[in-house]
Amino acid sequence: MQAIGVVESCFKEKFAIPRQPGLTPSAEAIVRLLPPYDKPDMVRGLEQFSHVWVVFAFHGTADQGWNPTVRPPKLGGNKRVGVLATRSTFRPNPIGLSVARIAGIETDDGVRIALTGADLLDGTPVLDIKPYLPYADAIDDAWNGYADDGSLPLLVNFSPEAEVTLAALADQYPKLRDLICEVLAQDPRPGYADDPVREYGMHLYDFNVRWRSTGHEAIVTRVEAR
Repeated sequence: MQAIGVVESCFKEKFAIPRQPGLTPSAEAIVRLLPPYDKPDMVRGLEQFSHVWVVFAFHGTADQGWNPTVRPPKLGGNKRVGVLATRSTFRPNPIGLSVARIAGIETDDGVRIALTGADLLDGTPVLDIKPYLPYADAIDDAWNGYADDGSLPLLVNFSPEAEVTLAALADQYPKLRDLICEVLAQDPRPGYADDPVREYGMHLYDFNVRWRSTGHEAIVTRVEAR
């Protein structure tokens, strides 16, 4: 297989990327098709669909190899299960599958497919794109096993310093504040982490977002240009 496209994403590093697609509607990404696949005919009719499946390679962790068992965050990061019972990146073949909403398709100069709600790292190689079919892809009687999400989202607040910075960036990055809230609400920390003093950082767009977590609250302390 070879890549047919590459992702340009607001997520610049693996940490803090949502563990599933669709959890951060403000997350923006673009799939830019590569030659010789960057032809308008490749996406003819795709505008008739609301969502797509993106088949991609976990390029950020592929060099770390695979493991037969992994520790899912949903189980606190301490209990091991089989890798095929998870969506871990450490797979025998580092292939991922993500569903995202189509925000627009441009074909004037190459082909660019704008997506929202994607959980894709910047630079991700795309192997295939398929339209999402609700009548076949959404299964009403499916169940989630240990991945059932009964947890409450974190409450996200901002320091006065962070609020001032975000207000200054609002025109250029109108979705940045919402994106930060959506990402932190999912609590991207490892399942075993509970240190109210530790400051975390995540790379969104061109910014380093610094934050702490106390109890069930995440507090964004500052937003810095990288």
